[in-house]
Amino acid sequence: MSEENIGRRKEKCENCTKQCNKKQSDEGISSLSEKDVANGEVPASSHLLKQQVLLSACLSCEGCVSEEESLKISQQNLEEVARVLGLNKKCDVSKHQVLVVSVCPQSLPFFAVKYGLDIPEATRKLCGFLKSLGVQYVFDTTLAAGFSILESQRDFVQRYSRRHHDSQALPMFTSSCPGWIRYAERVLGSLVTPHICTARSPQQIMGCLVKDYFTKQQKLSPDKLYHIMVAPCFDKKLEAVREEFYNSLLECRDVDCVLTSGTMLSYPLPLHPLTFSTFSGIKMDFFLFFYILHKILCQSGRKIQTFCKKIMTNKTLMCIRKAGDPALVRHQGRGSEGFLEHIFKYAASELFSLDVEEITYKTLRNRDFQEVCLERDGEVLLQFASVYGFRNIQTLVHRMRKGHVPYQLVEVLSCPGGCVSGRGQAQGETGGRVDKALVQQMEEAYSSLPVRLPDTNPGLHILYQDWLEGQDSTYAKTLLHTQYTQHSPSQTRTHTQPPHIQW
Repeated sequence: MSEENIGRRKEKCENCTKQCNKKQSDEGISSLSEKDVANGEVPASSHLLKQQVLLSACLSCEGCVSEEESLKISQQNLEEVARVLGLNKKCDVSKHQVLVVSVCPQSLPFFAVKYGLDIPEATRKLCGFLKSLGVQYVFDTTLAAGFSILESQRDFVQRYSRRHHDSQALPMFTSSCPGWIRYAERVLGSLVTPHICTARSPQQIMGCLVKDYFTKQQKLSPDKLYHIMVAPCFDKKLEAVREEFYNSLLECRDVDCVLTSGTMLSYPLPLHPLTFSTFSGIKMDFFLFFYILHKILCQSGRKIQTFCKKIMTNKTLMCIRKAGDPALVRHQGRGSEGFLEHIFKYAASELFSLDVEEITYKTLRNRDFQEVCLERDGEVLLQFASVYGFRNIQTLVHRMRKGHVPYQLVEVLSCPGGCVSGRGQAQGETGGRVDKALVQQMEEAYSSLPVRLPDTNPGLHILYQDWLEGQDSTYAKTLLHTQYTQHSPSQTRTHTQPPHIQW
């Protein structure tokens, strides 16, 4: 390993404070006690760090990444995207791969702040840039996040109903953060994994939507479609290569490549504000457009005049129009998808017939460790918590081991501040530390987007019926849910040193 890579790897290990199975004794790196980590402290005598431990760093350094994972992750880069685009330009049209890009809503504020635009304009410019490269379709993942939220709500209510005879039903931990999931599986094991919500993350549900539903609508073979995800987080790459997210029936991955928001700035050339502003503004593609067109065509009897009239008056189309532009909305929650808030309100209504309009957070240790309570006549009915950042996660785990966790649900995210603060877009230009000013600007931009409740999104109800054959179907359970289990050290270690991963 080169000196440069050793230095980078050492920096990663110093930034990662979890109790990794892999010892770094050859580089003078020793582990810290859980108590020290939970308190965010490093012994003064330790030669480990001469600077503050970056507790917000990625939880998944390459010390626990297998050789196979390293290889798959190494294929998720700009060069691979350029290769696919290059082949499309060279080969016959019949052999082209259709490129689809899905953009997380939390990535949009990054481009808005970087180029001094509001989110709608930055989104149109980004879409124009991607299509100028040869990308055919650009979607946002709000629809997929809606599925994840609705399924998480249902999972919680089901767990709550069996809490008295199932000791592993509660507390329920959210499952949308791959850094947290990896840490739970590799380090915490059976203490936590049975408590993790089974709903797939928005990224992986979007993968199913694109590779399963969209390909059928387009009459495409899934292997003819190359699906790229733009996300704020490096760990999304690890999520994309998980074994259970390879569809054996379709013989392809749900997501072929994950690029972070920051990475996008360097392709094909650095996107300076002047060059970015020259791209034509193009709206993101409407995911359900093809469904609506197909339905109207079927109803029109293929008569052009009737077809045109139905476009203007069709109730389904009007219903979808009311939903607005899916790229310009967000779900509730600070810098994330708001799983806690959605589940809290849903559970209050379903379990106790109480309507909750506003949620009041109580800050505990810091702004990244907060709780909310539902009370009636002085009785606490529900108690949820949001726990962001590894420092707070360790505190939570320490309490759980002692049996001192009073919560029925915990929204867990590995990045302090939530998904908008993902390391793939929140780091300063020199790397390393989070750019706090940038994060604050992105949070303000994200908060400016209007909120839409997934329960009221007609597109989700259409897809439950048209794509999944109903909310309780076997197909819905297969595509919208997964399982998380303990991974033994033998499953993550390798006999040879895995290569340094170029995120």
